[in-house]
Amino acid sequence: MQKTELDRLAIGMMVLFCTIWGVQQVAIKLASTGISPVWQAGLRSIGATVIVLLWARLRGVRLGERDGTLVPGVLAGLLFAAEFALIFLGLEYTTASRGVIFLYTAPFFVALGAVWLLPQEHMRRAQWVGMALAFGGILVLFGEHLFMPTDRAWIGDLMIMLAAVFWAATTLTVKASALARVSAEKTLLYQLAVSALVLPLLSVALGEPGVFAPTPLVWASLFFQTFIVAGMSYLGWFWLVRQYPATRLSSFSFLTPVMGVLAGGLLLGEAMTPAVFGALFLVGAGIWVANRPR
Repeated sequence: MQKTELDRLAIGMMVLFCTIWGVQQVAIKLASTGISPVWQAGLRSIGATVIVLLWARLRGVRLGERDGTLVPGVLAGLLFAAEFALIFLGLEYTTASRGVIFLYTAPFFVALGAVWLLPQEHMRRAQWVGMALAFGGILVLFGEHLFMPTDRAWIGDLMIMLAAVFWAATTLTVKASALARVSAEKTLLYQLAVSALVLPLLSVALGEPGVFAPTPLVWASLFFQTFIVAGMSYLGWFWLVRQYPATRLSSFSFLTPVMGVLAGGLLLGEAMTPAVFGALFLVGAGIWVANRPR
């Protein structure tokens, strides 16, 4: 039976998961010092596919049934692959602190897409206000480097914001198709398995060297992304969604960019400029306002 309120366990898990998801950008930057970006994303998907397959088998989740999910599942997987290719490539140009802020504009692209694809999910006034706040934050952050010819951070910013669009497209594909009626494990497996096939091929097509400096820190960063982020935290999130109201859980999402910015500053020594803090405040406030209970 699903609970109606969040208890200490749920709150503690959500704070932990938001921290993990925020630190993910730092792990990508660290692993990129020894593994090419798209190849790294492919290795992450391969490892996470194995983890989720084992989990589904242990729980007895049926994955081979004909349920009309093949076409939308492959589409979701391709969108997922494009999202992570852009994230990993974008972080070659921009900082983890900036990247996590741009990435977490995805909920607002979902809200915009839902206006046309999911007419039953009406946009409330609070969601429009939240979107306006977040958009203001993006303008502040994007403008910081746009007019500096020698600074190419805006290229990475743009790539990661495009990744947020693909993330939103993946979410809308799931919501508007037969994927919404199957287990979370099967939906996640479509995304991981398709990207596990596509990303290594894309890496080869781009001429990436693959693993070129395998240090303990590089492998530890890849392990964190694969087993902790894509494996354990996603499965933990699905468990929470089954036990607690998803709307109340989503109100914690503003914590992820906060944790990401702090992690970038503390672990990578990235500059905490006024624009970063201003954008963080506006995007975080926008997510909070948009997800407040009615």
